[in-house]
Formats: sequence, C-alpha cells, structure tokens
Amino acid sequence: MKDSIDDHIALWSQEQADLDGRVEGIVVRMQVLTRYLDRRRDAVLAAYGLQWWEFKTLHMLRRGGTPYRTTPGALAKQLGMSPAAMTNRLDALERHGYVERTHDPDDRRKVVATLTRAGRAVWERGIDEIQQVEQELVRTLTAKDQDVLEALLRRLVQVTEDE
Repeated sequence: MKDSIDDHIALWSQEQADLDGRVEGIVVRMQVLTRYLDRRRDAVLAAYGLQWWEFKTLHMLRRGGTPYRTTPGALAKQLGMSPAAMTNRLDALERHGYVERTHDPDDRRKVVATLTRAGRAVWERGIDEIQQVEQELVRTLTAKDQDVLEALLRRLVQVTEDE
C-alpha cells in the first residue's frame, strides 16, 4: 500500500540520485506523524482555552505527584527554560486559576507553585482526550505490530540518548 511519502521519495529520487529512499521514508513518516499528533493535541487544548506551553507546565506539576507543587526554579529546569520565562508562564496560569504561588511553609524565602483544583481538572480532561487521539492512531496496528514498532523506536531513541 502506498502513501503520499512514496510520491515524495519518487520525486526527490529523480533530483537527488544518492537519496536513500528508505531513510527518507522513515524520517519523513515520523515527521508527518508528529505533526498530526501535534495538530490533534493543539485542537484538544484549544477547546479548553489552553496552549501547549500552558498544558506542559500543568503536566510537570501533575507529574510530581501529591501535593502537585514545586519551586518555579525546579519547573524551569524540568522544562529547559529560564527562571524569568517560567515567572511569565506562572503569571499567566495563575490568572487562569490553574496555579497558585505561595511561600514555602518550611522556608518563607522560597516560593512554591501549586497546581490548583481547577488546574488539575483541566489537565485531566485534556490528557484524557490527548490519550484518546494517540490510542486511536496506534490501535490501527495489531498488538504485535505495536510491540515491534515500540521496540524499533526505542532503539532509535537510545541512539539519540547516547549522544
């Protein structure tokens, strides 16, 4: 069965004789799937009035487990951003009522960001729908094919992690 990437490879093979069609096919298909999942995720989040960066910040707070709080500095580090940028993110999430900043009861010099009940609720609704989208896509494969694909992708990820 052919897909649009086969046409892409055929066209580029005429222009670039040394093109490795197999590598091109794998990489472009991964890019297409990533863009598809990003579009679907963004549509889910838009229905809740959220952008990806907002959801990702809520996600990191939720991932930490009960009581769903951490310092802005720790959040910034987890998300690979500057503390100033994290302050701006937390300002926006606080305005929505999804995050609350308070002083650490053990050290009043420290500020902690806490996921509010509203923040957890919007995160839960969003993650449920995002997981549905992902499951719909992956479940078009048999369980055996899913296992094979997961193993192959793990091997590729391990190469990138070793660098």
